[in-house]
Amino acid sequence: MCGPALISEATRNKIAAYCAEFREVTRSPFGPDDEIGMINLITPEASREVLSRADGGSVIDLSVDYFVGMPSWTKAGDPNFQQWMTHTPAGTVLDDITGVGREQNELVSYSGDAISMYTHCGTHIDTLNHFGYNGKIWNGFSAEEHISSRHWTKCGAEKIPPIIARGVLFDIAALYDTDILPDNHGIGADDLREAMRRQNVEFRPGDVALIRTGRMRAWPAIDAYIDNSPGLNLEGAEFLARMGASVIGGDTLALEQMPGADEENWQVVHTYLLGEAGVPIMEVVDCEQISAERLYEFAFVAAAMKLRGATGAPMRPLAMPLRP
Repeated sequence: MCGPALISEATRNKIAAYCAEFREVTRSPFGPDDEIGMINLITPEASREVLSRADGGSVIDLSVDYFVGMPSWTKAGDPNFQQWMTHTPAGTVLDDITGVGREQNELVSYSGDAISMYTHCGTHIDTLNHFGYNGKIWNGFSAEEHISSRHWTKCGAEKIPPIIARGVLFDIAALYDTDILPDNHGIGADDLREAMRRQNVEFRPGDVALIRTGRMRAWPAIDAYIDNSPGLNLEGAEFLARMGASVIGGDTLALEQMPGADEENWQVVHTYLLGEAGVPIMEVVDCEQISAERLYEFAFVAAAMKLRGATGAPMRPLAMPLRP
């Protein structure tokens, strides 16, 4: 069977996209305390069913590695990824910080390092406090009331639970018979419908949607990977949100078409998905291997780093084939 699954009235009432109002943050159908939005659509029963069919011997890593010089949001003024040694075997012998002496330091050969980075670096998840409207985010939480001197006190990365769900690949590059979609290609509802038809796959409420543009083939060339990237347009985002996507991810740095077509809103997909539809976003997801293997539906397992209050966090998503 291909196409979107039929949605019951009870499920429809839980999908925020059906009650969203244009450029207004949405109150969660899961209650006034909700901070994770449509991830709530992933039920324990659905997670158990997915894991029961997952082929754990064929795990595909969908994440990229972190390294100095990797593509990141430096063009937007954000810090790049940095890594440095804090302890080296030779340095420890000279410093003797532990006070145990040369003989022990030469024996132990202590190494250690540290990193600094923007939280939206590498394969990561955007939490629901990342974008909103007029100082408010998902579920009506306001910056005035819910940002401390360090971070948001609502919808932070530490609230995102481990995600175990059915994943569906929308291989749009393959749909157009190309390695990489053209610059600035906007992926709309027709592209997504046709991808499902071509792949003979069904999308169900609670599923994770992954969008392949092919841009990962340009990684890690900074300009070629980042500039004028193809991605979801607003119509495409609305289509997936209304189908009940729990999370939407893509293989670009922004998920959405950049630059976008809305002259009044430079992040039209982000504000819609996070603020109106309550759908967290994943970016820099490497879809090349699942595309090559034509793995259009799979077990999706991922967990975000629990950074308290953060607007994003590194994530290591995995895909596993599903047994019949």
